[in-house]
Amino acid sequence: MISEEEIRKLKKCAIRIRKHIVTMTGLAKSGHPGGSLSAADILTVLFFKKMRLKPEDPQWKERDIFILSKGHASPVLYAALAEAGFFPVEELKDFRKLRSHLQGHPDRLMTPGVEMSTGSLGQGLSVANGVALAFKLDKSPRKVYVLIGDGELQEGQIWEAAMTASHYKLDNLTAIIDYNGLQIDGPVSNVKEVAPVVEKWKAFGWETREINGHDYYQIIEALEWADSVKGKPAVIIAHTVKGKGISFMEGKVKFHGVPPSEEEMKAALKELEEQEKEIENEGV
Repeated sequence: MISEEEIRKLKKCAIRIRKHIVTMTGLAKSGHPGGSLSAADILTVLFFKKMRLKPEDPQWKERDIFILSKGHASPVLYAALAEAGFFPVEELKDFRKLRSHLQGHPDRLMTPGVEMSTGSLGQGLSVANGVALAFKLDKSPRKVYVLIGDGELQEGQIWEAAMTASHYKLDNLTAIIDYNGLQIDGPVSNVKEVAPVVEKWKAFGWETREINGHDYYQIIEALEWADSVKGKPAVIIAHTVKGKGISFMEGKVKFHGVPPSEEEMKAALKELEEQEKEIENEGV
């Protein structure tokens, strides 16, 4: 059972990650803040509670694997990697700069801790399948986690990969859907409806669970549940809010791919600092 103090630490870490996302995209004047902010709580739990990692040794042979299939949300991955110690936090200011190792989409050859170069949507689950199958053949206890956008479910390759994962009984694989309801062209339901999501994954042979993707207890419990699933892959449908944590960004499709202005960046950072103080006061 996780303690309230541990939850507070995770929440404070997520706020730092959100600060990084806002600052990175604001300074770069480009990037995708909305879907990065919606996934911040999920990545916080994965990187600081769940996965086995050695930041000082990014290629550690016993590490768990995380793949960000929705590669445009690179700010949340870079922020988590920096906070975990894969590279100095100070380097986040170089996001999207020429010759920086923190480009707009993750590059596994450039950035410590990045396991797959992503950006073309729909490919992450296929690679995750290959890694999970390799671990099975090696009889390795390592786990594979892949974060998929809800708009990304419109890609046919996702469903081919879903069928493959269940066929090979990849119970060391967990997919997480960042179900924030918005993509670059508007609501997912308007662009191309992906619902009913739960029923679709079940039909493809996956064990399925729905959660609030901003509730730490639910995220942790769902990841533990995924570990208990045997003979099938597991998928967690995480209902999230685009732009979560910044009042004027929440639920706004504009911030899918539009960075905050200098004024908006300052206002967002102020909001996050106030949230940080509230969490600190909870522990008094």
